[in-house]
Parts: sequence; structure tokens; C-alpha cells
Amino acid sequence: MNDATPPNRCRIVLIAPPGVPAERIGAAFEGGDVASLILPENGMDEASFQAFAEQIVPAAQAAGVAVVIAGDTRIAGRVQADGIHVEVGKAELAETIDRFQAKMMVGTGGAKTRDDALELGELRPDYIFFGRFGYDNKPEPHPRNLSLGQWWADVIQIPCIVMAGSDLASVEAVATTGAEFVALSSAVFADGVDPKMAVASANALLDETAPHFED
Repeated sequence: MNDATPPNRCRIVLIAPPGVPAERIGAAFEGGDVASLILPENGMDEASFQAFAEQIVPAAQAAGVAVVIAGDTRIAGRVQADGIHVEVGKAELAETIDRFQAKMMVGTGGAKTRDDALELGELRPDYIFFGRFGYDNKPEPHPRNLSLGQWWADVIQIPCIVMAGSDLASVEAVATTGAEFVALSSAVFADGVDPKMAVASANALLDETAPHFED
């Protein structure tokens, strides 16, 4: 369960990988502070994805974890999610923000360059994500994501999430960029990993090494 007062440093965002059971996601919440959970559809059909989200959302919200649905605004509304994540062009992002931001968070990603990121940032999403779902199969974060995250955190006030690697220790590299959030997926949910212990270990590393933000 999360503490009543979130830590004043880089926090964890979980990304559900394909095939992860709802029980393992719930177990991760028991490991300590988790800011939010992003649920991609991961190849599920609409009915299956909605049913899966309906299992997850109440448990996550009860644990103080915001749930962000990736890609499907209708399902986000039906399951009463806290936000939606879209990786689309500037015009479609503007339309999504206009339609939904009064009701829930709207986050985005897909930027591969500073110019890409600035174009998206002009629309004032609630966060920008540097990385790609399912591409955390190496121990360390992708250098481009670290570089973009550090630059963004230095110059832009909109929060950013940077994808970590498959090794829990990679949260340290993300935290040193100044990013507000570090995304974890395979490091928590890979076969043979205890999600609760993984989240606890990641939080311990962040407590020890992550710089604190100014109040």
C-alpha cells in the first residue's frame, strides 16, 4: 500500500506487460509506493481488455495507484480510469486533450527527438513518456531515453516518465536524470520475479539514491 504522503523524489510507474495476471499486478502494489499503472491493450480484443481493466482498476485505486489506459479512450471511460495514454500525431493529441483532459489525465509518448517532444509539449499533456512499451529487455535504460528525460526535466515543467531497463538497479540511472517518474515492467513482472519484492527493492534503491525535488 502507498504511504499517505508520496516520497518527494522519482516515483515508480508500472507498465503491465502482455499476459501478466491481475493477481501479479495486485501483488506489486503491496511492495510500497507506486504512483500509477499504465495498462496497454497488449493485443487483447476490446471485450477482453475491458474485462481485464475492470479487474485491475478498483484494486489499484484502493491502493492509491492511478490507472492509465493506453490507446482506448472508450474503455478508459467505462472502467473509470484516472487517465489515458495516447501516442498519436499532434492534431489527434490536441483533440484528445480537448475532449478528455477536464475528466482525466492525458499523457503521451512516442517522441524520438527533442523537436518531437517539444511539439507534443506545446499541447500541455499531463506527462510525456520516453520509451516504448515492451522494449525494456536490456538491463539498462536506452541511452536516448535517458538523454531526452534529462533534457526535458531540466527545461520543461510538464512531468516526464522514463523507461527503465530489465534490471531493477536501472531505476538509479533514471532518477539521476531528474525525471519525476521511472517506468518498470519486465523488472517487476518477468517470470520468476516476485512483484511485491521487486517494487519494494526499487523503492529502497530510490530512497537511497534518487535526488529529492525542491518543494
